[in-house]
Amino acid sequence: MRHAGMVVLAACLGACTATPAITGLPPVAVTALAETVPVGTAAQDAADDPAIWRNAANPAASLIVATDKKAGLYVYGLDGAIRHFSDAGLVNNVDVAEVLGHGVIVVASDRNDLANARLQFHRLDPASGSLSLLGTATGGAGEGYGLCLGQAGGVLRVYSVLKEGRIHEFRVDPGAPGGAPTVTAERVLSVATQPEGCVVDQRNGTLYVGEEVRGLWRFAAGAQSGEMVAPIDNQYLVADLEGLALAPSGADGGYLLASSQGDNAYAVFRLPAMAPVGRFRVAEGEIGSTEETDGIDLGLGDFGAAYPDGLFVAQDGHNQPAAQNFKLVSWGAIKAALGLE
Repeated sequence: MRHAGMVVLAACLGACTATPAITGLPPVAVTALAETVPVGTAAQDAADDPAIWRNAANPAASLIVATDKKAGLYVYGLDGAIRHFSDAGLVNNVDVAEVLGHGVIVVASDRNDLANARLQFHRLDPASGSLSLLGTATGGAGEGYGLCLGQAGGVLRVYSVLKEGRIHEFRVDPGAPGGAPTVTAERVLSVATQPEGCVVDQRNGTLYVGEEVRGLWRFAAGAQSGEMVAPIDNQYLVADLEGLALAPSGADGGYLLASSQGDNAYAVFRLPAMAPVGRFRVAEGEIGSTEETDGIDLGLGDFGAAYPDGLFVAQDGHNQPAAQNFKLVSWGAIKAALGLE
């Protein structure tokens, strides 16, 4: 969540000094290789969250679904061009999953009714890049905010993160192909203050949730309580803690990435111990830099010649003079900059 325009006013005699910005440990720099067309909502905090779908048959034809939280859902190609726009209204976060027999399913957190969260289910057509609405389901009582998907043993689950701190886990029944999915409530988790970003480790069902001003929580599959595994420390994470993404490797290794929105950087932690291994930023190059990033996503594998090891996508909260957009970065470049395996 961006606190744009926040100014601390103090009554003082004589000269007043501004409160310095908090910055964490120095990040290494990488540059973006491409960027999306800006979202349609100009001069507002509108672009928010991306989700990557990898086309295994033709990796360069992979797609990015992303939210304009004031207007709807965009589908972009890896060249950043718009493939489709769905007038979905106030949708905050989004995730994507391939479901056997049902194709590519996109789920977005619907906050058109701020008192009652909804889950929007769409089908993504890989060939055309178009979205078709399958239906909606409850996301819990309260304002819809964050969202992520988990899939294990053929079972799809959606996690609806509400602004006031509850996280609702639902089991999804996709229904008949092309029909409206239904959901069954399984768990309700909570953190003390406002969360948003979440991501599921598909290997073991572990859920990671970012509590924006306190830190990163881990909830084991089926557990009712979690543990804080990376607090806001003003070294690796500077509030607000925003988007999360995973780069799994082996049985339980790999990395977790988190948007340290407060100082325009991204922290990287090694799994499973959540040991911090470094930070990076997306710096100015042929494509612009990123600032005040909300959502991020990371797809592993081949995405074509520009992204042979994987693709990292980050929302850009500035992008002036144009409206906000999303930047595309090579995961291989990030690993090289940080010296990761």
